[in-house]
Amino acid sequence: MVQPAPEDAFMDRSHIVIPARLASTRLPEKLLLRKTGKSVLQHTYEAASRAQRPTGVTVAVDHVRLKEEVERFGGLAVMTDVNAASGTDRVAEVARAMPDVDIFINVQGDEPEIEGEAIDLVARLLEENQSAHVATLATPIRSAGDLQDPGCVKVVCDCHQRALYFSRSVIPFDRGEQIDWNEDAGKETNPLRQSYRQHLGIYAYRREFLMQLHELPESPLESLEKLEQLRFLQAGCTILVGQVLTRTRGIDTLPDYEAFVSRLLG
Repeated sequence: MVQPAPEDAFMDRSHIVIPARLASTRLPEKLLLRKTGKSVLQHTYEAASRAQRPTGVTVAVDHVRLKEEVERFGGLAVMTDVNAASGTDRVAEVARAMPDVDIFINVQGDEPEIEGEAIDLVARLLEENQSAHVATLATPIRSAGDLQDPGCVKVVCDCHQRALYFSRSVIPFDRGEQIDWNEDAGKETNPLRQSYRQHLGIYAYRREFLMQLHELPESPLESLEKLEQLRFLQAGCTILVGQVLTRTRGIDTLPDYEAFVSRLLG
């Protein structure tokens, strides 16, 4: 079980790490696409740099081409283990070399429209809650389609913003059919709809947690749902969940990228 951060270990410093892999299954080398005149990775770096609380941004790369791209636009890149199992492992590699930083914020490299305010929020959650290990974000689910989509990861929390569970299934289950999902999302009146939230893939990690990450084996729930955060919960970690009203759109497919280009260039 991961131990809480000791009170005297708390430092009001945070740093953004963008894990970046060259290979991508659904959209090959998507981080280097540049129809806008800038690569996806550069857009993400610049968006993350708008956050006010973190002290800086580092890109944790697995290939020299990504390192050269970051250096081309003036960013800081470090090579990480090409065999790293996840982006979290790459963040941990960066954390080991930065002993004076307490909070590390994982921003995915394919999130060119990430909002600085969202990054500041996850940082603040850990700054103000010293016993928590991890912070992340969620946004209201507004349609039945999203609710039923396994790609839309749901999260339920207690009254102190602590995650109880994450799932690809519909949680909580509306046994009494009390919610009308055909109701206009902008005019929704049933307060029970507030119980349905989509998890967003941004995390802030306590340094002590990252240093112990390698000790946490894959958990049964993680194996079933294919959600890394369930490993953290099964190990007894506290995950705080902040809420934002809108979600930014990551880039997984060519239509995602084309839509981003259209939004940016009009």
